[in-house]
Parts: sequence; C-alpha cells; structure tokens
Amino acid sequence: MHRLDGSCQIPGTTPAIPGMFPTMFPLATGQPFGALPVMPVQAMTQQATRHARRVYVGGLPPTANEQSVATFFSQVMAAIGGNTAGPGDAVVNVYINHEKKFAFVEMRSVEEASNAMALDGIIFEGAPVKVRRPSDYNPSLAATLGPSQPSPNLNLAAVGLTPGSAGGLEGPDRIFVGGLPYYFTEAQVRELLESFGPLRGFDLVKDRETGNSKGYAFCVYQDLSVTDIACAALNGIKMGDKTLTVRRANQGTNQPKPEQESVLLHAQQQIALQKLMLQPGAVSTKVLCLTQVVTPEELINDEDYEDIMEDMRGEGGKFGALVNVVIPRPRPNEAAPGVGKVFLEYADIESATKARSGLNGRKFGGNQVIAVFYPENKFAQGEYDA
Repeated sequence: MHRLDGSCQIPGTTPAIPGMFPTMFPLATGQPFGALPVMPVQAMTQQATRHARRVYVGGLPPTANEQSVATFFSQVMAAIGGNTAGPGDAVVNVYINHEKKFAFVEMRSVEEASNAMALDGIIFEGAPVKVRRPSDYNPSLAATLGPSQPSPNLNLAAVGLTPGSAGGLEGPDRIFVGGLPYYFTEAQVRELLESFGPLRGFDLVKDRETGNSKGYAFCVYQDLSVTDIACAALNGIKMGDKTLTVRRANQGTNQPKPEQESVLLHAQQQIALQKLMLQPGAVSTKVLCLTQVVTPEELINDEDYEDIMEDMRGEGGKFGALVNVVIPRPRPNEAAPGVGKVFLEYADIESATKARSGLNGRKFGGNQVIAVFYPENKFAQGEYDA
C-alpha cells in the first residue's frame, strides 16, 4: 500500500495510522475513533526508539522502489544471521527519496538496525550502497536502548562482504569495479587495475559455495591521486559481452574528471593493451610489448634511437635469449603504427614470461613501464598497432 509520503507499508503487517505504528494496539470493536484515550505504551516505545531502528541507505539505483529495498534488506539480514527479534522480516517500513536516491529503512529492533550497519557497501541491483545512521540518530540515547555496534558473529561472507574490509579497502578512495566477465581470474583483474599503479588493497568478490567470481571487485590504490584517472578510463570499457562500471564505492555515477586530458588518454591506451591480454583464451607468447618507455620525440634523432635500442637489448637480454628488438619510429608526414611501443622477441615463452615479470611496473625515465604479451602472428606481420 503506497502512501503519499513515498513510504511503503510492508505486506503482512497491519496498515499504519498516520503518525503511529503497525505494532500499536488496534482499536476496540465499536470504539469511536475520537475516543482513543492515550497512546499505548508499546507505541510510545516504538516512537522513542525509531531514530535507533532506522538506517540511511544511499546511492540507490533509479530502479529501486520501497518493496524491492524492503525485500532485499530483509533477505540479507536473514542471510547474515542479523535477525534477533524472532522469525519474520527485519524490515517494517521503507521511505525512499527518488530524487536524491536514498532511503530510510526501518527495522523491528534497535539491535537489528545495528546489525544492518555491517551491510555498508553491499551490492544492491548491481551497485554498492552506503549504509549509515540517519541524521536524527542520538548515540547516547541509543546506547541505553540496545547494542549500537553490529554483532561480531554476523556471517557477512554469505552476502559477499568482508568483515572490516581487510586489506586496506576502507576510506573514500575505495573503488567499485562491476561488470567483470566471470571468466576473469583474480590475477587478470588485478593486472588490469595495476596498469595505473600498485594497489594497497584488492578484493574480487566470489561465491561462497562455488568459489567463482561474482563479477565485481573492490580496490584501493597506493597512490590515491590515480583513483579518479583509473575510474574515468575504465568506466564504460567493453570486456567481451560486459561493460565495466568503475567508480568510487561511496559515490554515485558521476566521476570527477581528471585535470589533464593527456593523462586520461594515456590511461585509455593502457586499457586497450590490457584488453588485448585479457581476451578469453589469451596465452603467454614469446613477444613482449612495452609502453611508457619511450616518447616519439626521443626516436627522431638517429643517435638517440641507437642508444635506446642498445639500452633495450641490454635490459631485455637479462631475462633470457633475446632474438629481436623492434622500436617503431615516427615517419615524416605519415602515420606510423606502434610508435611509443617497444617490442622484445624472445627465443622461448619462459624467457618472455621472466622479462614480463621483471619489467612490468619498473620505472624507466620516470615512467612506470607496462609490459604485456603480444600476439606472435601480428608481430611477425609487422602489425604493431593491435
């Protein structure tokens, strides 16, 4: 039953009288409405504890409605063992502000509301939501009404959450990565993300029963300044039949834009290379492609070019039998494919794998090198722009 204020009475409970609660004593048969004496004790208790029984849920998708929110939170509360007020649904009422994409979810008890606080960051309809105390929450008063912290015995893993978000995954720079193809391994997802820099924390959420990826992850970068760059470059990228959704976990869909477009362009080029490596069935090859090693300007002068070739032969040769080094050069008045990349061809895959491990992430001329395997057939045909 929808009411004009946008709240929803959950099916199976007694319809609410405006200003009162479903748990109030019903009117006696034949009693005139105006003769209601005083508010019963139970109703007064409900009113007094309401601030401590409600939780704020922010960042809701546009498709959310009162019933879907109520059903979802009742189900996850049951799944984590958070229901302490007996059988039945934990949620008794939901109010949604669709314009601002938040809801107030009212629980049956103070203890259940405190348990719900452990659900911060849970995925609702494909996006993480914030779970907070409402602005009218009175901590000192709430402390006299029941537990103010979630139970330490909640089974958060049942709904894909990690207690305390271990591994440095707290704070405003926590990134949500959704829409990942299920066949991506943990190592592949981490590699994709680390093309922007080393991670302080990473968690690919997996199904508790099967151990398979649920298609989303969270991460935090060591260098927090790359957070928005990574989000802007990765968000909307198509991976197989999926489209990535990447943003700060505690924000909506709008991302702050990086100040420098050139930085974003670099990031997108990195992603193109990572996509190449992450295609289904991609395997290690004898050819490595390095980026962020040289600039087109450094390749114009013949002497500088030879010096760079010599450096690359020396560095690449440390990892095994290096067969060939190719560094495409700019051509006057003509587009040259692969300019800015360095290709190292090895005699065997083992050497190429060692080189990739040794070179990926290394600093070269102040830049962090990105090393990915490159298709041998494309390299053999001189196709350097894959």
